[in-house]
Amino acid sequence: MLGSPKLRNATWLHPLRGIAYFISHPFLWPLLRSRLLPIFLLSGFIYTLLFFFAYLPQVAFLAIFQGHSAWVNGAFLVLGEGAAIVALLFEAFFVDETLVDVFDAVLINEGFEQLVNKERVIHPDGVTPVKKLGKPTTSAVYAPFSFRQIVEFIFLLPLNFVPVAGVPMFLVLAGYRAGPFHHWRYFQLLEFTKDKRKRFIRSRQLKYTAFGTVALILQLIPMFSMLFLLTSAAGSALWAAEMEKHEAFLEAHRPEREEHLYHDDPA
Repeated sequence: MLGSPKLRNATWLHPLRGIAYFISHPFLWPLLRSRLLPIFLLSGFIYTLLFFFAYLPQVAFLAIFQGHSAWVNGAFLVLGEGAAIVALLFEAFFVDETLVDVFDAVLINEGFEQLVNKERVIHPDGVTPVKKLGKPTTSAVYAPFSFRQIVEFIFLLPLNFVPVAGVPMFLVLAGYRAGPFHHWRYFQLLEFTKDKRKRFIRSRQLKYTAFGTVALILQLIPMFSMLFLLTSAAGSALWAAEMEKHEAFLEAHRPEREEHLYHDDPA
């Protein structure tokens, strides 16, 4: 059952597949090593401060409404606060270039060098996909910094006050907003206009929500949030590669091409 193509390609599994892909492809490891120490130091410092100073007061407040479940919801509240702070301080300013490199290297390894070559120099003599990566020829962004997204994320945090359903609601709604940002680089490579991008996302909104929710859950794990951001970039590239393969298959079996914006993808 787990080996069935439908389950293996389920969108919500792609962030997890990204972890396995990252581990099993050593050419990606140098991209992690260059960020490993600041990732752990920054994440550890922020989460330690939050749990030391903010966890018990927030649990005490939640306990007024939720009883014993306040211990769990309080933990998710603090983890969400930590993820927002880490994203603001680290992801937005330090790691986006690395995420682009992860995404592009996976696409090259999956056979889509020509797609990447549209937006950056490719060194054909590179011994690994990462070594092939040259300078971007245009502004390369994995996910644009969005102050609005950070604000929305913070405004969603109080959902954790809601007993039982609060945490799932917070994760799904935050995933709904965050999911499409994981394919921003893909939209860049496809040279999508704003209108095309919106229609593309709208036709796959549930899939992007599923991807974004699982990726967010991984990023809420203390100390490993930015590590899983890198592996989620690998997972998003795998999904993009599968959509490209599916589109190529449709193109090869379509007698006369009609104007379209990518048919249903297999993920």
